[in-house]
Amino acid sequence: MQQTTNTILMIRPVNFRMNEQTAVNNYYQKAMKGVLPDTVNAKAQQEFDAYVEKLRAIGVQIIVVNDSEETDTPDSIFPNNWISFHENGTVGLYPMFAENRRLERREDILDVLEDNGFIIQDVLDYTSAEDEGVFLEGTGSLLLDRANGKAYCALSPRADEDLFIEFCEDFDYFPVVFTAYQTINNQRKPIYHTNVMMCLAETFAVICLECIDDKKERKQVVEHLKMSGKEVIAITESQVQHFAGNMLQVKGANDELFLIMSTSAFESLNQNQINAITKHCKIVHSSLDTIEACGGGSARCMMAEVFLPQQ
Repeated sequence: MQQTTNTILMIRPVNFRMNEQTAVNNYYQKAMKGVLPDTVNAKAQQEFDAYVEKLRAIGVQIIVVNDSEETDTPDSIFPNNWISFHENGTVGLYPMFAENRRLERREDILDVLEDNGFIIQDVLDYTSAEDEGVFLEGTGSLLLDRANGKAYCALSPRADEDLFIEFCEDFDYFPVVFTAYQTINNQRKPIYHTNVMMCLAETFAVICLECIDDKKERKQVVEHLKMSGKEVIAITESQVQHFAGNMLQVKGANDELFLIMSTSAFESLNQNQINAITKHCKIVHSSLDTIEACGGGSARCMMAEVFLPQQ
């Protein structure tokens, strides 16, 4: 199984803003006071377009689909939370915590992929779990070590353990479960998505170990990463605040590997961390300030990796 792909699905926003429904447990979101909604959306579109351009410039295949005007979907720019694409031709659909995020799921996106020559054999739909108030938000909640058959999940109100185990059984992954915390008003609260504090690449992992309060869990996560031959590159909780955990390794032209992140994430890294990463691959970063502030998500959340077989 491949760990990285050259093809990425991205959704261009039309009504981007701070989503009040997700802000209840995404502590990274901020309202941009005194900035008109149209201005916020226009800035997000500019950041999106510049980001897509940077990815295409290094040879990444980007399939851009415009968000729909008909639905109120302020977070549609983060498709990796509701859909995942797998090498065996299976698509996963996931239950979402925020009701307005459920409107992001669109069947026509599957048609777009088929029109681009990708083969969809099967759809595994977990969305009925929403009726029970149970959630698992795609590759935001699940970090897949595809090559080693392991899935990492930080439990939170948006990542249910039983549903995670069910996913692992369906897709044949070994589950690695833990809880990651951040300090909010002097209290330790679970981080809403695993991919905010951890990134899995082919030969390394960027992870905030100080977010994992339980020493046994922390040790277990590190052991699994090392057992899978990954160099562990630690980041701090304050770097997580700058989205340094929210990165994704992709393949560019001639299968060259790149680690993609926001400029804010890149600027938060120290030289030792940059050196550790660039031993493995090049870094590409793009400014996503508006998207990060209002959306509470960053570079990785914007990319849904396509691993489907091609005709």
